[in-house]
Amino acid sequence: MTEPLDAGTGPPWARLDQRMLLVHPVTEVIRFIPVLIGSVILGTSSGNPVWSIIPLVLIVGFALTRWFTTTYRVGPTHVELRTGLLQRRELSVPRSRIRSVDIESDLLHRALGLAVVVIGTGQQADTGEKFKLDALDARVVPALRAELLAHTARPAAGPEVPADGIAEDEAASARSTAREIGHWRPQWVRYAPLSLTGFAVIAPVVGLAFQYGLGERLFESDAAHDIGERAATAIVLVTLGLIAAIVLLVSLAACTRYLATYFGLQVLHDGRTLHLRHGLFTTRQITLDLARFRGATVNEPLLLRLSGAAELEAIMVGENPRQKILPQAPRAAVERTLAELLDQSAGRNELAPLAQMSAQLTRHGPVARRRRYFRALLPVVFLAFLVLAFSLEGPIPPWWWLLPGITAVIAIALAEDRYRGLGHTVLPRTATAPAWLITRSGSLDRDRDCLEAPGVIGWTVRQSFWQRRAGVATVIAATAAGKKHYRIHDIPLPQAWPLIEAVTPGALGNR
Repeated sequence: MTEPLDAGTGPPWARLDQRMLLVHPVTEVIRFIPVLIGSVILGTSSGNPVWSIIPLVLIVGFALTRWFTTTYRVGPTHVELRTGLLQRRELSVPRSRIRSVDIESDLLHRALGLAVVVIGTGQQADTGEKFKLDALDARVVPALRAELLAHTARPAAGPEVPADGIAEDEAASARSTAREIGHWRPQWVRYAPLSLTGFAVIAPVVGLAFQYGLGERLFESDAAHDIGERAATAIVLVTLGLIAAIVLLVSLAACTRYLATYFGLQVLHDGRTLHLRHGLFTTRQITLDLARFRGATVNEPLLLRLSGAAELEAIMVGENPRQKILPQAPRAAVERTLAELLDQSAGRNELAPLAQMSAQLTRHGPVARRRRYFRALLPVVFLAFLVLAFSLEGPIPPWWWLLPGITAVIAIALAEDRYRGLGHTVLPRTATAPAWLITRSGSLDRDRDCLEAPGVIGWTVRQSFWQRRAGVATVIAATAAGKKHYRIHDIPLPQAWPLIEAVTPGALGNR
């Protein structure tokens, strides 16, 4: 954010929609529910109900002051916002630096015909420094967004667009020319349980329940003692039942979150910007400036990969460097959206094979395979020595030796899968488009990254002690987008230098 402009220049200041007076008191009361509960307890214990009313009045009053203390204006060169009661804050954003205008509407906003507009410049901002207009009339938001993003839709050559933006009919025309490159389908919800999002929702709840004594009640109950006195089969059945219940809860939580977040997802591409629309209870419209686009990542965790599904992320520079484009979806849909995204962003049809490069990646050779087997089997050897040490101390059950055997089978399968997932290639540049670096690695969490060569700002060739002895290296492409660094693991050292030269000619200098 920059310093505010002179208050005496520019168009007049405007206020937010008056209907926000019905929204903010509700949201603030929900936000301070713990404080209100404490005030009720204090008022009840002291016998003075005023203590229960004072915090509520203060919270609602503070929420109502937002309408009187918040003003904004859209000038020819800057967008400005003034807010704050006790501590005034003034934000000013040059319109030329606006890279995204996101729109959100929860159930209450939608019922009142309001929307929240969040302006982004592509830079990380704290919560208090975000340019957020909560709330505006939903009918004026599309025209406002089109006006703020007019410079991103401006052709590279040709007549200039007026500084005050484009008209609403022109915005509608721009939206009508946008092409849909991705669309959510209800049947995709079956892939939601195959990620860890459900576990992330359930785990804190289960942990909190056990912290407050749920575990003691379960294990010290009469039913637990009865089971303990019976055969081991009952214990196994109860354990399996608990696991099944947890899996069911995790799956339901994942499906609920998936539907609430990505319901009705549409991915629209108009040549200059990428528009995402999704949400069941809270609808979101996200606009991404493709000037910050540097490539895409296909994420294929093990369970999703086994079910023929994947996720798609855009590699972006700025505030949200890994913007999810498609959630858990069939691999065919992900590959199709990836091809459309890369083709239209680069302006050529030769990039269509990028979506199918998984079958054409260059393998890293027997040394890379041997290193993966060594790393996977090292814990198995340690476990075998541990079982052997226990057996020397005294008799142990024979089934203990099954532990290193089963672990070895799993480790071998994991090592082979990690090697099969390892690879890279370079799509050479042409007269109309730059070179592309495609790299893939991982097993339990596998990523296939397609990185545009102009996005690479530096290289690192790293060799550990064992890599030097084996003649391989890890090549790291540094970039300001996405994960910031993209690794090519255990590539033969003689291949490292031609790879760097192919992606960024001249980067090596004279060698």
